[in-house]
Amino acid sequence: MDATESLDSESRPARGIVRVDLNISLDGFATTTDQTPENPFGEDWGRLVDAYTATRTFRARVLGDTTGGGTTGVDEKYAQEYFVDVGAEIMGAGMFGLHDHANDPDWRGWWGDEPPFRVPVFVLTHTPRPSIEMAGGTVFHFIDAAPSDALARAQDVAAGRDVRIGGGASTARAFLAAGLVDRLHVAIAPILLGRGIRLWDDLRGLEANSTVTTETAESGTVHVTFDRAAAASR
Repeated sequence: MDATESLDSESRPARGIVRVDLNISLDGFATTTDQTPENPFGEDWGRLVDAYTATRTFRARVLGDTTGGGTTGVDEKYAQEYFVDVGAEIMGAGMFGLHDHANDPDWRGWWGDEPPFRVPVFVLTHTPRPSIEMAGGTVFHFIDAAPSDALARAQDVAAGRDVRIGGGASTARAFLAAGLVDRLHVAIAPILLGRGIRLWDDLRGLEANSTVTTETAESGTVHVTFDRAAAASR
């Protein structure tokens, strides 16, 4: 068994859980504001996700790097866990890129011909478009649905595995505010952004009825997990 799988083997309920994994800054921002047409991610985004994108798992799964390069240790453990036992994904229109490419019918996302998800992905948008089947098992479905309805559709196809709310920040906040998330993991990068979308606004008391754990990585990133599933199993 992989070391990351053992993190959840005792607490994972039979139906699978609803998970969120986000990178945020010390001041709580999960988005950046320095994007330009020439640099659609911006310099701050690279700083925010630096620890994750440096891991062996990210380099292999997302970049297709087969050399075995990349960081190991605590950040790698959580990077591996990101992909364990996920049966479906939900993301917002912005994460897929529809805010920047709304008028491009050929836009197929940021991830190339073989995205790293390898499961059905439900993209929340007010302007649905035909589904896109990609190499490797990823199928993007574009739906106009409330969080609870989108989650029901994702759980139907997840076949008892987990559903991950992939982002962006506004989508994650909507599912958290609705009480639909069993486990929230935030990787807190040791940087200050000062502006953007803050994860924590209007989520006072989120830690209630959760088991909260923290772990500091070699990179200085602090991994904080709010786990309602573990708390319920005690």
